[in-house]
Amino acid sequence: MIRNFEELRSMVGSSKKRVVVVAAAHDAHTLEAVLKAHEEGILDYLLVGKKDEIQEIGEQLQHPIADTDIVHTDTDEEAAATAVGLIREGKADFLQKGLLQTSTLLKAVVNKETGIGQGKPISHVALLDIPKYHKIVGVTDGGMILYPTLEQKKAIAINAVDMFKGFGYEMPKVAAVCAVEVLNPKMPETQDAAALKEMAQNGEIGDCLLEGPISFDLAVNGESAKIKGYDSPVTGEVDIILVPNICTGNIMVKGLLEFGDTRMAGCVIGAKCPIALNSRSATFEEKYYSLLACAYMTGEKDKEA
Repeated sequence: MIRNFEELRSMVGSSKKRVVVVAAAHDAHTLEAVLKAHEEGILDYLLVGKKDEIQEIGEQLQHPIADTDIVHTDTDEEAAATAVGLIREGKADFLQKGLLQTSTLLKAVVNKETGIGQGKPISHVALLDIPKYHKIVGVTDGGMILYPTLEQKKAIAINAVDMFKGFGYEMPKVAAVCAVEVLNPKMPETQDAAALKEMAQNGEIGDCLLEGPISFDLAVNGESAKIKGYDSPVTGEVDIILVPNICTGNIMVKGLLEFGDTRMAGCVIGAKCPIALNSRSATFEEKYYSLLACAYMTGEKDKEA
């Protein structure tokens, strides 16, 4: 079971080298992360985007990039479509977002004729390594689906559970968090949380323990749960935090990054391959850990095949 990013780095470094294709690779932080992982023997790469800019950044990073590793494109739309096409052709194992809008990349990903969707919702997981918590936590979905319906929340939970099972968690613990831990007809997210718990108990979300409604403090702090008399195996041991909407997840994650000395890997799951997806302003470190997470997931998927 992978509990922190150091363990992730160790595990992915001992597996088969993967190939990442980067859409709009003319970005310094993205290339720095890719080249570091390449130098460490973790992955090879195909870079799609503005050739001259890519090679100029490579020179600045003291890592000349060969013409054969670049596919030149002039526009973001062309870069996204070309990168997705390379996945479909089997020339790369997973995809990374470079210097382009998330919506541009995802439009190519979900294209019914040329994309890499699987006919189900795809969702974002912020994989967090938090110094004050004893293991990795996934927050979902704070990056893609704005106001998910109950059925979409179910799909988001299934995606995240599958991801954590790949990380070695036999029975991931999921918290459908709300502002309160009781049903409240004026707070529809509490109704959804209770419904999701029932679905999980009926085996509809896979091998997991799902609790809800539950407040954030009870999910991550077992002592707080005891004080409030909230009895659940999820309290203080949560692996996946299922948020009610994108606003909640986005603010939660950014707050932890800014004030909690947290490290993050951003991954989109549910397509034919994982996608390392971060904000265009994300640090080199965040993009590097996202690459590691996606490379590891790709290797685990191969083992299942």
